[in-house]
Amino acid sequence: MERIAVVTDSNSGITQEQAKDCGIHVLPMPFFIDGETYFEDIDLTQEQFYEKLEGQAEISTSMPSVASVTDLWDSLLQEHDAIVHIPMSSGLSSSCETAMMLAQDYDGRVQVVNNQRISVTQKQAALDAAEMVKRQKGAAEIKEYLERTKFDSSIYIMVDTLYYLKKGGRITPAAAALGTLLKLKPVLQIQGEKLDAFAKARTVKQAKNIMIEAIKNDFAKRFGDPSGENMHMAVAYTKDVQAAQEFKAQLQEAFLGHEIDFVDPLSLSVACHIGPGALAVTCTKKLSAE
Repeated sequence: MERIAVVTDSNSGITQEQAKDCGIHVLPMPFFIDGETYFEDIDLTQEQFYEKLEGQAEISTSMPSVASVTDLWDSLLQEHDAIVHIPMSSGLSSSCETAMMLAQDYDGRVQVVNNQRISVTQKQAALDAAEMVKRQKGAAEIKEYLERTKFDSSIYIMVDTLYYLKKGGRITPAAAALGTLLKLKPVLQIQGEKLDAFAKARTVKQAKNIMIEAIKNDFAKRFGDPSGENMHMAVAYTKDVQAAQEFKAQLQEAFLGHEIDFVDPLSLSVACHIGPGALAVTCTKKLSAE
């Protein structure tokens, strides 16, 4: 039986502690904050990150260094035959392309998955990979499945403030000023490669309803599963866990008690661009029973 290690990065939202329980290896993402380097969930907690973000610190994201990736691979390959490596979406970072280049020197023992996911949907991909390892699937077969099903997920995110989108240059100052004046709560969408505008709401309540209807529409039209019987659902948030728990309760009511698999913080790489107070709902097609 092929001994396979599953590797992802902290954009998945999988903490170092959770990784041990799941049998998954997580590369911490580096952040540059006021000229110093920090690593997510190593020496940078969620609380510290938001304290620095709201304190107007200069924060930029980076990808794991070549050495941190290859050192981990080399260590794992001493006890494993192969690695399935699942980085964040290639549309949001160059870490996937870099990993693919590095893997060329490993004679097929490292399978890098261009899964085009982030946050809770990336986490689900890593969990699915770990489950497929238990089912004795090969590394190449796991990669093929994860890439074939990469678009079988959706994320909808309500942004509470336009300040960080403006700061990152994702909207113009004029649009941000108008949106702030009108108290808009934009709903963004991630389906595959990038973060896109989806809808505009005037209130948090309206934004939540927009996201609920979007998921219902995806269940019925994109996935041909109106009841969501074969779909995972999860909630993600930035900073405000109580608001996330309230949204979870609303979703369970809207979807007739459908199980919500996770209520997780959004990855800090996303939080950098959208700021605190965001809420997200995600859906991902379940791994088949085969």
